[in-house]
Amino acid sequence: MTIDISQFVQAFLDESFEGLDLMEVELLREQALDAEQVNAIFRAAHSIKGSAGTFGFSAVSDFTHGAETLLDEVRNGKREMTPEIRGLMLEAVDRMREMLLAARDGSAHDPDRVAETSGRIEAMLTSAHGCPGTDAATPVAADSTAAQSGVTHGESRPTPAGPWEILFVPQSVLLRSGNDPLGIFAWLAELGELTVHCETDALPALGALVAEDCLLHWRLRLDGEVEEAAIREAFEWVEDQCSLIVRHLGQPPATVSEAPAASAPAAPLDAQPQTAPGGRPVAANGAPVERRADAASIRVATDKVDTLVNMVGELVITQAMINTIGHSADQLDARAVEQLRHGLTLLERNTRELQEAVLSVRMLPINFVFSRFPRVVRDLSNTLGKQVNLRIIGEETELDKGLIEKLVDPLTHIVRNAIDHGIESPERRRAAGKSEAGTLVLRAGHQGGNIIIEISDDGGGLNRERILAKARAQGMAVPENASDRDIWQLVFAPGFSTAETVTDVSGRGVGMDVVRRNIEAVNGRLDIESTEGQGTRITVRLPLTLAILDGMSVRVGEEVYILPLTAILESLQPTPEQLHTISGRGRVVRLRGDYIPLVPLHNLFNVPATHERPEDGIVVVVESAEDRAALFVDELIAQHQVVIKSLETNYRKVPGVSGATIMGDGRVAMILDVDSLTRLHGTVH
Repeated sequence: MTIDISQFVQAFLDESFEGLDLMEVELLREQALDAEQVNAIFRAAHSIKGSAGTFGFSAVSDFTHGAETLLDEVRNGKREMTPEIRGLMLEAVDRMREMLLAARDGSAHDPDRVAETSGRIEAMLTSAHGCPGTDAATPVAADSTAAQSGVTHGESRPTPAGPWEILFVPQSVLLRSGNDPLGIFAWLAELGELTVHCETDALPALGALVAEDCLLHWRLRLDGEVEEAAIREAFEWVEDQCSLIVRHLGQPPATVSEAPAASAPAAPLDAQPQTAPGGRPVAANGAPVERRADAASIRVATDKVDTLVNMVGELVITQAMINTIGHSADQLDARAVEQLRHGLTLLERNTRELQEAVLSVRMLPINFVFSRFPRVVRDLSNTLGKQVNLRIIGEETELDKGLIEKLVDPLTHIVRNAIDHGIESPERRRAAGKSEAGTLVLRAGHQGGNIIIEISDDGGGLNRERILAKARAQGMAVPENASDRDIWQLVFAPGFSTAETVTDVSGRGVGMDVVRRNIEAVNGRLDIESTEGQGTRITVRLPLTLAILDGMSVRVGEEVYILPLTAILESLQPTPEQLHTISGRGRVVRLRGDYIPLVPLHNLFNVPATHERPEDGIVVVVESAEDRAALFVDELIAQHQVVIKSLETNYRKVPGVSGATIMGDGRVAMILDVDSLTRLHGTVH
């Protein structure tokens, strides 16, 4: 039977991009790399090379071979991880990513750039090694194969050829990574005469067996004129997921390293296999091979997760419908009503737990976004001749995968602008009494029902007069005595830029308006705080998830609307003395000395209202990105957790509305976009 491996190509690409991200993160560390970090970089390159060859991406495999060889010399102590090698390996990561992206998208990459980087790697490999007092012909550390064979550095004894005895003890996760021991054995059978004995002592009872766990291990005998290096090559792809001992039958038992752990003495091959309590296999160093919880993970297509989220959403709606019926079932006898309500309570609790569990599948740490910025900061600061230290705080904060995907471009724009416009050159920082190196801080955390992301720098800050002058020159309306907060918001206007020259980094007036539009598209908000000469902080506020919203239902005439709970500051029934009309601003509500614009929802949405006078209805004070507003409604109904349905996908974009939901009585209610409402009120006023 022929196996179609094309179905695994996407998994290979996903794992390769993850490997490249890992290499980049490790290479960008400020401190010196330890042995494990170097090994992690090497293993990632090694895995990409091997997998690329298997799936027919020969250009990727050939290019990666040189990078892998250079990294192997570093991990074996033949070279130091110098800044030059780090830079070259980062360049190699870029070339590999370009080739893999081209393979994924069916586009073309630049072969000249690949050849140029490959040539530099080859030139370094043929140059003198980086360790003091050594050269290319004198390695600092013993060759790994020789060490594993029991040959110490300095000995000239050749590696014997066959017969060989092999003990192969896979970790339980080996099968989940797509590796197949039978394929390895087929490879070995081509080298010589192979005898295979399977050890089954570690198998648990049938009822406790997990099909995805590899709990077998094997003793093999290979006869023929075979070098040990050829045997170990067959196990290259699984070397970090197994314990492997290769012993020449003419030699005493060898001491080897158990991959991927550090070197440890291994048991001789003639020893009986051991098991830990509970039937777990024991590794070569005597420690049981754990079934790690973090390894028991699977890749799930986003559309499948979205389907689960939608199903849970429908369950929430159904529960709300039943709850409505239960609370109105006055004609049932008291006992039946009590049982119904008890069942509804359990349904509500179970629904909430199921909902939280399913939504957690979509939650990812924001480090998926933050991890790319060390490279952005490094490259851009070098281009601009600036010194920038990056600090990342709260990278473990989790948010919806859909939000993460939409955050990449906006945050990249903000970071690039902070380095280009915010942080000064070393000369200007010295003149201002600052250290030559600026500091850029990325911070994430939870606040109430929101995710808060802050991007702050200790640069020159925003210049109020310069922004005002630029705004007036572009014909933008700027109110007299505008607050700093209002002035800072001008930088988000389309086409606005204070850059004196147009460069590859900025100056075209494209970017910050897109940033705000993209953030608002996911119900987020942007705020700017800045002090001239001290720095700028941009705060992004986002909902925890795109699927569920805590909201307050309000009635306007016969219509019901949902206001996001996080945008509501307070609600009140205003007195006539609190209502005023101000020239140029229309009607306002005076609240604790502040005048807040009054926004009648029935006027905005052109629906008949029960109350025409605000003092007869309710005013809900909400906070938008620009300002506060007092929304005039007829009645507050209740607080709900609602399932967000995309109105744009199912109908079209409606001004002032961010989505829709289905209420417990089956009616459709619009979810209001507070930021859009305040701007909409300004245009119709």
